[in-house]
Amino acid sequence: MNILQDLKQQYKIGDITTKLIFWNVLLFALPSIVFGILKLFTIQIDYYQYVGLSDSFSALLTKPWTIISYNFFHSGIIHLVFNMLMLRFAGQIFSTYFTQKQLFSVYVLGGVFGGIVYILSYLFLPMLANQSALLVGASASIMAIVFATTTYQPYMNLRLALIGNVQLWHIAVVFLVLDLIQLPLENTGGHLAHLGGAFFGFIYIKALRGGIDLGNGLNAILDRLATLFSPRNATPFKKVHKNTQGKSNTKSGSRIITKDKTQQQIDEILDKISQSGYDSLTKEEKEFLFKAGK
Repeated sequence: MNILQDLKQQYKIGDITTKLIFWNVLLFALPSIVFGILKLFTIQIDYYQYVGLSDSFSALLTKPWTIISYNFFHSGIIHLVFNMLMLRFAGQIFSTYFTQKQLFSVYVLGGVFGGIVYILSYLFLPMLANQSALLVGASASIMAIVFATTTYQPYMNLRLALIGNVQLWHIAVVFLVLDLIQLPLENTGGHLAHLGGAFFGFIYIKALRGGIDLGNGLNAILDRLATLFSPRNATPFKKVHKNTQGKSNTKSGSRIITKDKTQQQIDEILDKISQSGYDSLTKEEKEFLFKAGK
């Protein structure tokens, strides 16, 4: 139970990169467990048919959600682990310059753009006629994040283990070359989707510098959905007037002091997490933070 509480708290206090990693891991683990158990009873269901992106527009018309869902599912544990490591790296450098909403927008829209490139490649490249397959994985989204940050700040200095100091554009070029080399070998459509994601990251920053945030439409939809699904009976914030007379004034002051102390303790715990990690917290600190987050 403590593990579940710890995971819940890490999700709550985590940034959007952490939340995206949680979603990807969960959407890999749960189906693997459920459909793995069903196989024991000789019930075989290929759920990738319902979440993976097909190579044809006609299939997309019958399953339109797959243009987004494919970004959150992976074909195997190695595929998942590699992509999540890259997502952590890409998300951290992107968040140095941009907001969490922009990160989510680039992740989703970069994946959508990569998916469109994937489908178009099967329409216009005869060499792909015999390579029909479903597309899954967050690679196009991650490429969008990496190339958006690279376009904005190509000379950002990074220190990599076993390699030393490099600039961000060096890493982006390596990713680009790896995809280009593998284009004629295998998974051509997948690598073209990666390149499509990278191109979206590039045009996203170019548009942003021109005063246009390509993610505004998506953010508006998400904000609208959040409003629709918010509790209808939620109590609105009320303006509190300070009573300046005698005994009532003392009570009002006590409430403020208590709230300040609580917030101060939360801030101290969050500082400790940022410096030493969540595991460095004591049991009492974890319980306090969990109760405060409710």
